[in-house]
Amino acid sequence: MEKIKAAIRSMIEISEDELASFLEHSKIRTFHPQEILNASGKVTNDIYFINSGILRVFITDTSGTEHTTHFALENQFVSDYSSFITQNLSVSTLQAIEKTEIVVIPRKSIEWDYAHLTEGQKMGRLIAEFYFIYQDTRIINQYARTPKQRYDAITEVFPNIHNRVPQYMIASYLGISPIHLSRLKKAEYESTKK
Repeated sequence: MEKIKAAIRSMIEISEDELASFLEHSKIRTFHPQEILNASGKVTNDIYFINSGILRVFITDTSGTEHTTHFALENQFVSDYSSFITQNLSVSTLQAIEKTEIVVIPRKSIEWDYAHLTEGQKMGRLIAEFYFIYQDTRIINQYARTPKQRYDAITEVFPNIHNRVPQYMIASYLGISPIHLSRLKKAEYESTKK
């Protein structure tokens, strides 16, 4: 639990006793590649903190096509926040891409955090702000940048992504076909040879 403790301490002032109480009902779980943490069609009641590994968040459209909306890396909190907050059914699925160790934080811990921690509301706000900025930037990138610009920027957001995630998932995230992604990679490779 040391990584999540360090992440929380980087956001708020918190004592060891408060940390212990907040994490009392949390548990560490390991998910294997392709394993689902949170499936669409269910109410989300947990928030996850990634100790190691990488997750993919995707939405499946009415024709059954998966659209990758997010990757979550080490030291990040992730969930279907809309479902968690509204208690409506989730539309997103969270899936491990590689062996992933996470801390599962149940709803009762989050509610305890807000009610009892001196800076619990601040921690929730900071996580929500991070997620909002990520989503806002994602929308802007999708509509205001070219596929090449999105491709060039992906490693800034997700370091080493090309070595950790299948190319078809990256193409889906970028909103392009795997063939288009291959062309972009080939053009990048050829430009580095000059």
